[in-house]
Amino acid sequence: MADEILRLEKVCKAYNVGLATETEVLHDIDLEVDRGEFVALIGPSGSGKSTLLNIVGLLDRPSSGRLTIKGEDTAALGDTELTHLRGHTIGFVFQYHLLISAFTAKENVMMPILVDRGFPSADIEQRALQLLQQVGLEKFANNLATNMSGGQQQRVAVARALAMNPDLVLADEPTGNLDTKSADAVFELMRQVNRDSGTSFLLVTHNLDLARRCDRIIEVVDGRIQP
Repeated sequence: MADEILRLEKVCKAYNVGLATETEVLHDIDLEVDRGEFVALIGPSGSGKSTLLNIVGLLDRPSSGRLTIKGEDTAALGDTELTHLRGHTIGFVFQYHLLISAFTAKENVMMPILVDRGFPSADIEQRALQLLQQVGLEKFANNLATNMSGGQQQRVAVARALAMNPDLVLADEPTGNLDTKSADAVFELMRQVNRDSGTSFLLVTHNLDLARRCDRIIEVVDGRIQP
C-alpha cells in the first residue's frame, strides 16, 4: 500500500469572502501525492497553481475542504503547529533562489536548521557540507552566493530545501530563470534526490518537456484540476 504524503479533498479557496468582490480561485481540488512520487503541476498563468502551492505549503489556509499531510488533518492545527509541521515536513525551491547574498553557500544551506534549533553546531555545519556534496558544490561551500552562477545558486537552493530532510519538496518554477543546460541539470539533480531518498516532489513548471519527465502530470485550468 502506498505511503501517502499529501491529500487534498474538495479544497476551495476564495478571497474577499462575504463581499461583493468575493472571488473563488480554487474549486473542489482533489489531489494525492505518495511518498517517492515526482509530480508536475502545469497550467496557464492565473490558473490557480500558485494559490494551490501556497495551500499545500501551509502558507495559506483553504476556505473549505480538507488538507492532510502525512495523515494529519491541518484544519485542527494552530499557526505555531502549522509552522512546525511546515518546517519539518516541507522544503521549498523557488523560481528566484532567494539565497542570502552576504552568506556563503554553506551558511545558506544551514539556515533552515539554525532557524529550527536557534544555535549553530558542528553537526549542522556537517549536514550542510554533506548536502552541498550531494548537489556537486562541495568545492564552493565557502563561496558567497553572489559569486556563483545562476545554476549553482539554484543547486544551493535545492540543498537548502533538503536541510531538514523533508518528506515533500515544493518547487515553484525552479528552472524558469535558467538557460536550457542549467535547467536540465537542476531538474536532473532534483530527480536524483527523489530516486535516492524517496523525497516526494511537486513541481510547478511551464516547461512541458520537463513535465513529461515526471511520474505524473496534473493540469490546473481556471482553478480546477483537469480530468
